[in-house]
Amino acid sequence: MYHALVTHKTDAGVTATLEERDDSTLPAGDVLVAVEYSTVNYKDGLVVTSGGGLVKSWPHVPGIDFAGTVLDSQDARYAPGDRVVLTGWRVGELHAGGYATKARVKADWLVPLPATLSTRLAMAIGTAGFTAMLALDTLERQGLTPANGEVLVTGAAGGVGSVSVALLAARGYRVVASTGRAETADYLRALGAGEVMDRAAFADPAKRPLEAERWAACIDSVGGNTLARVLTQMQYGGSVAAVGLAGGAKLETTVIPFLLRGVNLLGIDSVMCPAERRGPLWARLAQELPMDRLESMVMPATLADVPRLARDILAGQVRGRVVVAVHA
Repeated sequence: MYHALVTHKTDAGVTATLEERDDSTLPAGDVLVAVEYSTVNYKDGLVVTSGGGLVKSWPHVPGIDFAGTVLDSQDARYAPGDRVVLTGWRVGELHAGGYATKARVKADWLVPLPATLSTRLAMAIGTAGFTAMLALDTLERQGLTPANGEVLVTGAAGGVGSVSVALLAARGYRVVASTGRAETADYLRALGAGEVMDRAAFADPAKRPLEAERWAACIDSVGGNTLARVLTQMQYGGSVAAVGLAGGAKLETTVIPFLLRGVNLLGIDSVMCPAERRGPLWARLAQELPMDRLESMVMPATLADVPRLARDILAGQVRGRVVVAVHA
């Protein structure tokens, strides 16, 4: 038996309940994991509250990431007692996820946990932190260095934004954090932001296709008009890593920033990120992310808290990282 948060769809909508389930309900997979921690991400908010168009069958166990210890493995790469982390691969959407005390998944989806990371810290990082590291790594592959100038982080008080600020600052970048929550300014400065600006600066459409050059790079969690406005302010050859759409999926812009300034718009997808790239990114996180700053982001939670937090994260009311202790 295992304990899980399970969503059900009825004519009245989607509900989430805590249940004891038989192991026979676990999906097929090579590796059985005793889950210790999960998180609450924006996508979890969608899945738990409505399915978000991501869930195809019910009842369903959400949770798009988890960390824990291998109980049983049919794959030679893993043995009982190994500590592992999983993000992406549509787990928690099409495949039963991490809001449970057990999960059975494909071995290819797992990453061995770096020795310096506990399962709790792994989920303090979670999908959001992995996405932030993937964005930074992609920008640096485009040639970004601290010498290039200021890096903007939009949606900075959220999970991806918080880890992005901390990672960039630790790497020596001058970070400007954009947020709609003025009360998070001190929090963002403590993470390493050199400046905190109101997101209202990007709220209005640009009056011309190019504005004054400012940003060497940007990690954008917002999309919509924010992204369109940022593109007009990029330095020559600068790059934007697009990681989210909290402000909308529609992008109204022109090709002028790309043609006249050589701006790069880089799509960041952590869900299907190739397996061979994941291990090195987790190693970078373990080495480069200041753990004291990571701890300052953490909000502890239990499975019983997840339905409320799912609504809060969709409303933009969750700061930093939620760490869900699934056994609590």
